[in-house]
Amino acid sequence: MAFDFLIQLLVNGFIIGLLYGVVAMSFVLIYKSSQVVNFAQGEFLLVGAWACWWLLAKFSLPFYMAFLLTLLFMILFGILVQVIILKPLIGEPIISIIMVTIGLSIFFQAIMNWMFGVFTEPFPQIFSAESLNIFGLNVQTAYLMSGLISIFIMISFALFFKKSKLGLAMRATAFDQQAAQSLGVSIKQVFAAAWAISAMVSAVAGVVFGIVNGISSGIAFMGIKVFPAVILGGLDSVLGAILGGLVIGLLEHLAHYLDVQFFNIGNLIRIAPFYALIIILMIKPYGFFGTKDIERV
Repeated sequence: MAFDFLIQLLVNGFIIGLLYGVVAMSFVLIYKSSQVVNFAQGEFLLVGAWACWWLLAKFSLPFYMAFLLTLLFMILFGILVQVIILKPLIGEPIISIIMVTIGLSIFFQAIMNWMFGVFTEPFPQIFSAESLNIFGLNVQTAYLMSGLISIFIMISFALFFKKSKLGLAMRATAFDQQAAQSLGVSIKQVFAAAWAISAMVSAVAGVVFGIVNGISSGIAFMGIKVFPAVILGGLDSVLGAILGGLVIGLLEHLAHYLDVQFFNIGNLIRIAPFYALIIILMIKPYGFFGTKDIERV
């Protein structure tokens, strides 16, 4: 029975790890293009979840239509945040921009609480069955959907960066902004695209967490919870973000198993990723695939 419980947790951890990887990719995308760590990333999840819930609850739209409209809204939302708030800060010290993202985090949470309240709201029923039995394992339908969507997003990212003109421009900008600009790349366009894609992808994760657990300000915590995955993989590595997300997803569910079976602490699943973050920073501060910055004095 204990072994079956472990397998169940590891399967859930793998699927959730894929979702963590997608959110971590959003962190990396913004950092690679603009060298900014977006501490309002979790609030992007929250805004996307509330937007989809509002379309479903108030207008009774089919889920697929509400989901697509949410993604379109989040693309516009990401562009507006970059153009109106962050674009004027280009050239300012990085710490100033980081503080602005922290301020945005607090502001968006306050706005969402004012608009929708502070209590958890359940998502309207989306699937006829809340869970599916796969080879004897009960898997949440929403998590299964998120796993498939996460894989699709990862494949789309790979093709986007390798085949599309904008994707190549974003890679060039991440490597050297001045060189890319000298070759005719619009840095402003790249920054706006990075924030738009990041907001859209984060909304996917926000909707999934909202379907499973209901929507509350706790969804925004996922932005911080995913940060260990970003550090583990490397702050500027998309591949590292995916692998880091998988490792953190499996690690926290393994920690939950050990907690239930042996330690009985009660919240090890929540704190295990941050213990891992401390160890990672001590041993490999650049992560597995991060680029090392060498400074000569």
